[in-house]
Amino acid sequence: MPCRRRPHSQLMKVGGGAGLLLCTGLVLAQPATAVPPASPASSASSAKLAAVSAPPASAASAALPGPAAQPPAHKLPRQQLQGHKDEGPFGAALNAAQLQRARSASSDSARLLQDLPGVSLYGAGGVSSLPALNGLADDRLRTQVDGMDLVAACPNHMNPALSYIDPDRVGVVRVFAGISPVSIGGDSIGGSIQVEAKAPEFAEPGQGLRSEGRWTGFMRSNGQARGQALSALLATDTLHLDLSASTAWQRNLHAARAFKPAVPGSETGPVIPGDEIASSAYQTRNESLRLAWRAEQHLLQFSAGHQRMGFEGFPNQRMDMTDDLGQQWSLRYTGQFDGLRLQAKLWRQDVHHAMDMGPDRFFYGYGMPMLTEATTQGTQADAQIDLPGNDLLRLGMEHQSYVLYDWWPPVGGSMGPNAFWNIDDGRRLRDGAFAEWEAHWGTHWSTLAGLRADQVRTDVAKVQGYDNGLGAIWGQEAAAFNAGPRSRQDHWVDLMGSLRYQPDAGTRYEIGLARQTHAPNLYQRYAWSTQPMAALMNNFVGDGNGYIGNPYLRPERAHTLAASAEWRSTDDSEGLLKAQAHLTQVSDFMDARRCDFGQCSTANVDMPKAFVLLQYVNVPARLQGLDLSGERRLWHHATRGRLKGSFVLSTLSGQRRDNGDGLYNLMPPQLRLSLEHQRGALSTVLEVQGVSAKTHVSQVRNEMSTAGYGLVHLRSRCEWAHARLEFAIENLFDRFYTPPLGGAYLGQGRSMTSAGIPWGVPVPGTGRSFNTSLTLWF
Repeated sequence: MPCRRRPHSQLMKVGGGAGLLLCTGLVLAQPATAVPPASPASSASSAKLAAVSAPPASAASAALPGPAAQPPAHKLPRQQLQGHKDEGPFGAALNAAQLQRARSASSDSARLLQDLPGVSLYGAGGVSSLPALNGLADDRLRTQVDGMDLVAACPNHMNPALSYIDPDRVGVVRVFAGISPVSIGGDSIGGSIQVEAKAPEFAEPGQGLRSEGRWTGFMRSNGQARGQALSALLATDTLHLDLSASTAWQRNLHAARAFKPAVPGSETGPVIPGDEIASSAYQTRNESLRLAWRAEQHLLQFSAGHQRMGFEGFPNQRMDMTDDLGQQWSLRYTGQFDGLRLQAKLWRQDVHHAMDMGPDRFFYGYGMPMLTEATTQGTQADAQIDLPGNDLLRLGMEHQSYVLYDWWPPVGGSMGPNAFWNIDDGRRLRDGAFAEWEAHWGTHWSTLAGLRADQVRTDVAKVQGYDNGLGAIWGQEAAAFNAGPRSRQDHWVDLMGSLRYQPDAGTRYEIGLARQTHAPNLYQRYAWSTQPMAALMNNFVGDGNGYIGNPYLRPERAHTLAASAEWRSTDDSEGLLKAQAHLTQVSDFMDARRCDFGQCSTANVDMPKAFVLLQYVNVPARLQGLDLSGERRLWHHATRGRLKGSFVLSTLSGQRRDNGDGLYNLMPPQLRLSLEHQRGALSTVLEVQGVSAKTHVSQVRNEMSTAGYGLVHLRSRCEWAHARLEFAIENLFDRFYTPPLGGAYLGQGRSMTSAGIPWGVPVPGTGRSFNTSLTLWF
């Protein structure tokens, strides 16, 4: 392992500092430094890649010129977004209309995915939802933002990868649920998510300087949300420069009706109105810059991004994000040669993160700051080689380095005189290599086969509690952890294969089998304290419980079988029906058991209807589900427009195979129906969403059941040559409901103790909201 070092700036409060002005005019905030507390010791490729069973590569290669590159696509109007039809085995992508409708409704980029089959969202902060694919979420997915594998740097995972890109910048969304090609997956068992900005655009030869700009502003009545985004483009036929900036803020949301009694008295904090969802406010700012250069069949891109999250409340966590500064840059190269395509990436992200009590919480008159610094770096290189018979061979190697410091400054009382080191110099290093062969067997049959080898090394330095004395509540546990194993190396080989049969242009059948592996994260292995207050701070699933790490955790090994069928009309009816079934058996699934050691009470083992302390353990598990989706044009008139209907139906179940207990946060059966009427520039969508009751829950976590519900949404959009106006009413009939994956309501009161907040209140859903947005092009 590399030598130990302290973070460059260990902040008592993440914020402030001098600005660094780039020559382009982009301002990146540079955090102030402070004396550290004392502590012990990876675009479509060529035309063949977009064919029958090819997984996508980087979107950047679409911009490559020359006869060997992909033919240029028909240029979309500026008010539309890019979308993809065929994303390879078990892949899906959002079309232009879905992308636009989703990003105008929320400032949370993860919500762009919610219309895709197999996708559900864990509740979190206003811009930090955690997507789940076929019931598997967070670190069990490989999530890439503009080709970068970003990692949450927080014991509550308040800053997931998708929170670092504003929805306004998103141009391409790809999802591989269940089975990922080995060139796209790795260190994941649930699938892969790729979110990218639109590929760089250049001027036509002889056009001269091309310049464009776009401004978007939005308002939402619930929470009084406001925001705007501005982007500008300058380009010649070989150079591209784009800049973007966005801001968004929101006050606390309101439910459809009162869902909790008001909390009187100053001892437990401020009085919150009964319909207000405490700790649901946020404010955020994003800036980005991208430079691109192309010459013949080469494309070089440099991107830099900066995010400042001034505040984000989390109603299902015991603390709020009080500051978050994220800075990242990447360098990407794509080259097309005769029969060969090369791509290389180099990137880095630095995160400075702070949590504490927000204004809706109370903790004995003072707060409890928790600080995190993390650096994630990655490199990747891959090649695609044309083989005889239109076959393709893909080879690649990648490396990722993640370094984490998580400490809690002393605040007085029993929380002192030292800083508490939750994770000190934690390291997770991943190396991987893959080989993938795409073969076409005649006109109708094709296969994709891949092999991938990965190695993950984790390590952490010695830790300390607020008080290191052996008689103190922290000292003995810290000493025991420091004397135990703190270094682990895991390595494995994953396999993936799929067979596709396409008898005609409108029919497609596919079956796939994969073995996929995922290693534990640093918190799952190294969160060491069983003291209730400390354990409650380590929770990234929003169930209100406390979690203790397990240094002996083994990687999860999943075997997934998936099959899909798709029927698409070849006439003008725009009909589509798709079905996909999946079954996943997981060895060493990382679940939980009741803590019965250290400072865990004996009552904790059998305590019902209460928040409890848990330790991560490996168990056998199984998940299975079915997704059906379809659309069809129902009516068309030359002057009165057209009417189209669509639906998505999903069912999912899962259980531990050792005792039959339910798996946590599985979405119950749900159905989405929509009717869209379009007449000229005016488009109106009526959507009905029905969700069944969640009754099969995780007993070990005392997971809360939720009732079934139905919601109605109405959206309308009108477009002109240089403007687009959108209006929507979310939850049209102001229906009260509790989202099945919303978690436990912890947003106000004495959230730092397990008994400070009553058990049994799920986070409520948002009441009716009138939303509007305006976009202008210039």
